[in-house]
Amino acid sequence: MLELLNRLVAVVVALWELAYELIAQVLPWSPLLLWVAFWLLAVNWVKYREVLVKGGWTGILFIYLMMILIWGLIAPPEGGTHSIFQLQLSNYVGKTVYVTALFSIMFICGSVQLAGSVDRWTCFKEDEEPEPAHAHGH
Repeated sequence: MLELLNRLVAVVVALWELAYELIAQVLPWSPLLLWVAFWLLAVNWVKYREVLVKGGWTGILFIYLMMILIWGLIAPPEGGTHSIFQLQLSNYVGKTVYVTALFSIMFICGSVQLAGSVDRWTCFKEDEEPEPAHAHGH
């Protein structure tokens, strides 16, 4: 009986260590996973696309530029350059690459949602048109 208990404890310890290692591997990627989850599941891309077509793209462009400027100011890289694909890029060029990657992921998530691949996980209610007020002579 003691041998069975020891093996059970060993299994529980091994599962705990496995869970710890998995969390340690996923945790640094959690901001990117949250970015993907937000743009894939929380944004109604049918309505967002209409806003972009009507001129909302200018606001997105300004947000894009401000992200690069602010991120470049508050978090310059160590050593003054970013190393991306064996290239040494200056601060703002490196930040432009990172922000462009984030925006590309955002639009890829929109394409996936518009293709209908995540319909079972999204539930966006269509706006119901209000009924016209009836004149009752009141």
